[in-house]
Amino acid sequence: MDKYDVDVYNKLSLKIKDQLGLKKSPVAIKLVSNKEHIPEGIPKVEENFRHCEMVQKALKGEIFYSTAKEQQLCNGAGALGLTEPTAKVKSGEMHYSMGKFSSLESAKRTVNAIPKIDNIMKAVLYAPLETTPYNPDVVIIICNTQQAMRLSQAMVYTLNDRFKADFAGIQSICGDAVAGPYKTKRPNITLGCDASRKFAGIKPYEMIVGMNAEDIGFVVNALDELNEIKRVRYGF
Repeated sequence: MDKYDVDVYNKLSLKIKDQLGLKKSPVAIKLVSNKEHIPEGIPKVEENFRHCEMVQKALKGEIFYSTAKEQQLCNGAGALGLTEPTAKVKSGEMHYSMGKFSSLESAKRTVNAIPKIDNIMKAVLYAPLETTPYNPDVVIIICNTQQAMRLSQAMVYTLNDRFKADFAGIQSICGDAVAGPYKTKRPNITLGCDASRKFAGIKPYEMIVGMNAEDIGFVVNALDELNEIKRVRYGF
């Protein structure tokens, strides 16, 4: 979808919410390497927040953008391409010092495997999918396990391949749900992390799905077809 059309995103968002019974709006994320590409009228977020908190603000209806200065966590900003990851992050020292790994080497190996966008981005844009004023790069869906299952079935139906989830319980919404799909052009499911559950209100039963925005239409169509197959074959 090269040409922007708010009605298309509105219909896709409302349809996927109806198909899955989502109570929360999908979130449209766009990464920009030039601030001149930020649509006129979108305000900069007024305070510093974690990326996962900004996603929660967007799914509640807010539209805004953030630069590196407003990103509260350096590792999140690094994953999103807004800054270069710090030496403590790249060495694994930061996560090892938090008690998340049994050794510094395992921390370094795992942290360096977290998807990271090249440090060329100047801002990240956040909006609910149904009112997004731009073409997003990635769509984030926060859902329960059954809804995630149905999304994965729709993606398998579309991609004709097994769904391959990639996560480590750290940097889930920045690295797993945004940087991963942005770089690989493939969807990902992540279980959340301590920060997103504590500060962004991700519930114990919720998971996070990130997908390339170009795939959202295919996923909606696949959900429609799968629902019809179930109705015809199984009566539900």
